[in-house]
Amino acid sequence: MDTFEHSDATATRDIERRRPTRGKLALRLTITALLLLIVFGGLYAYEQFREHAIANFFATNKPPALPISAATAEAASMPRFLIGIGSLSAVHQVTVAPEVGGRVTSILFTSGMQVKAGDPLVQLNDEPDRGDLANFHAQAKLAQGNLARASNLAARQFETQANVETYQAQVDQAAASIAKTEAIIAQKLVRAPFAGVLGIRQVDLGQYVNAGLTLVTLTDSDSLYVNFTLPEGERAQLAAGQSVPITVDAYPKREFRAQLTTIEPQVNVDTRTIKLQATLPNPDHLLMPGMFVHVRVALPDQPDVVTVPETAVDYTLYGDSVFVITQDPASAADAPTYRVKRSFVTTGEHFDNKVAVLSGIKPGDRVVATGQLKLIDGAAVVPTADTLTTPATVPRH
Repeated sequence: MDTFEHSDATATRDIERRRPTRGKLALRLTITALLLLIVFGGLYAYEQFREHAIANFFATNKPPALPISAATAEAASMPRFLIGIGSLSAVHQVTVAPEVGGRVTSILFTSGMQVKAGDPLVQLNDEPDRGDLANFHAQAKLAQGNLARASNLAARQFETQANVETYQAQVDQAAASIAKTEAIIAQKLVRAPFAGVLGIRQVDLGQYVNAGLTLVTLTDSDSLYVNFTLPEGERAQLAAGQSVPITVDAYPKREFRAQLTTIEPQVNVDTRTIKLQATLPNPDHLLMPGMFVHVRVALPDQPDVVTVPETAVDYTLYGDSVFVITQDPASAADAPTYRVKRSFVTTGEHFDNKVAVLSGIKPGDRVVATGQLKLIDGAAVVPTADTLTTPATVPRH
């Protein structure tokens, strides 16, 4: 029993000897806190140094000047147009058809053939009519003989005047029959009513055709009508003789010039538009009746409109803008530097690869014509030498 008690007392004393004193514990905590303070302080100092270095880098590292092409805003006369759509029609175009029925005995043309006025096209069977014509000529000859003899006898009082008049009527009837038969024979030879180009043949040899049946179309394409409409509100700006430039899808890079010749004297009550017609010379026969056309009616030019090349305007959802080039006042006179400032503008009509600027810049301002895709407000730029004083050349499309 004493042995066990002695062992417990010895273990208690060993534990108490190993337990740190209050002063030693405070010292350990202080050292640990200092170490943590040093570590976090170093991290904080490093982060501050890093941010300062980054800020200093961006403050001193300016991007290089970007090359651009410059143009000068100019005051110019701007052409004005009324825009419309329409179609072409021939001044002379007919469907060639016979006036009488008959069997086709000869076709004297080919599809697409150029013909002159009066050229024969189709021959119908006229043999029975020629037989009738010969008969009427014989009747006329007999009637003229009878009339001559009756007239001689009547002059000697051997024939009555009534018989003379009867023979005269027979002569007249025979002449009328001859004229009618000759007209029918002439109708059975179908001729071109005017010079032009034939279409596709729509009749065959030996076919029996009735009066009015289409044989072929004939079109004179030397001149064409341009038929189009414009809103009634534009009536005050329209007058016969105005120039009407047109374009067609078949020749998108070519412009044709017509002249306004007719203004419909009434307004369509359903569409509130006015029908107009212009005459277009077509000596090369490039255009065809029925073509769809884009029409512009030329109006007097608008003077003193500020214009820039179309490529100078940046079109975005937030508005149209241009970059105006200014010389940096802090740069040296012998080595000037240029910067750009975005200026929002109001644009107008487009013409000759230029665009009218209604507000936002003034004549004489230099703007960026090409190369503005990478620019930001205040960016340094280097205009090419050939565009410092002259507008940039914009290719015509």
